[in-house]
Amino acid sequence: MALDYKPIVGNFFLFFLIFGMSATVDFSHFKDQLKNKKAIATGLFLQFIVLPFLGFAVVKVIDLGYVMGITLLIITSSPGGAYSNWFCSIFNADLALSVTMTAISTILSIGMLPLNVFVYSQAAFGGDIVDSLDWTSLGISLIVVVAAISGGLYISHSHGTPFVRNMLNKTGNVAGLGLIIFTSLAPEGGKISLIGRETKFYFGTSLPIILGLLCSIVLTMVTNLKRPERVTVAVECVYQNTGIAMTSCLALFSGDDQRDALGVPFWYTGMQTLFVGIYCLVAWKSGWTKAPANENFFKVLLNSYEVVEDDAISNASPLDLPNGDSVENAADIENLTNQTT
Repeated sequence: MALDYKPIVGNFFLFFLIFGMSATVDFSHFKDQLKNKKAIATGLFLQFIVLPFLGFAVVKVIDLGYVMGITLLIITSSPGGAYSNWFCSIFNADLALSVTMTAISTILSIGMLPLNVFVYSQAAFGGDIVDSLDWTSLGISLIVVVAAISGGLYISHSHGTPFVRNMLNKTGNVAGLGLIIFTSLAPEGGKISLIGRETKFYFGTSLPIILGLLCSIVLTMVTNLKRPERVTVAVECVYQNTGIAMTSCLALFSGDDQRDALGVPFWYTGMQTLFVGIYCLVAWKSGWTKAPANENFFKVLLNSYEVVEDDAISNASPLDLPNGDSVENAADIENLTNQTT
């Protein structure tokens, strides 16, 4: 039997995407984020408690049916997707928090994913599908992510000069673009039709994303997280690893059911990209990211203000910082510079 090259190529892009994003982060910031208990706890609560419940509520209220319902439950119970780091990078949210949350949620998902799928599939359909999940593919995906994060943080710690971190940030962005293009051109994609489905397919698959973003905005404001942290937590909450659901569909269903089920992660992927992209644009223009709201759009996408902020803070003396204030984004740094020149 011929070797299937698609998982190998996909994991190659996935590794360098997360590796590049992880290497961008100052290692000391990663260690600091491990102490950021409020932001991490808020994000994990939204990731593993709120979003799986929203998926279950949508399945029950809209009556998606067994095939689409089980698939949506797997998606909303999965850990955050690799592109969450990419979105936080190109839109200059708190990338250190994003990488930390990805690492922690990936590890926790080993237990939380089957637990949530088991609980909510039992509640929604009364059937146990946990034993049918493709645990080999899930394990490989988790290993790739953990290895990429570990390697990126090691490079950041041992060779983390601004030049190296900028270059690896661009490498990660290129790998992310390559993964998008490769996935869209994969042969299997042509067999899945997203046209002519029932209205509840489009609405039901998108609704957890919209509700998840709204819950994230409210909860992060209530918990008084910093502005870039709010953006990161919202992205991490709803941007799921849909590849896990795709591989699970291949193990769970066959024939027409398999084709119908695979439409759910494909549609969810498109909708999460759309809604998270819109949210990040609004957050940037509202001054919630580390990039100045009045900066050129393409400059924001092509430059890492994670690195700019690190350099500005490291070059500032303690007297430069207003007493009791914190630097949340590049706009704050710009104002600080104006005050001292």
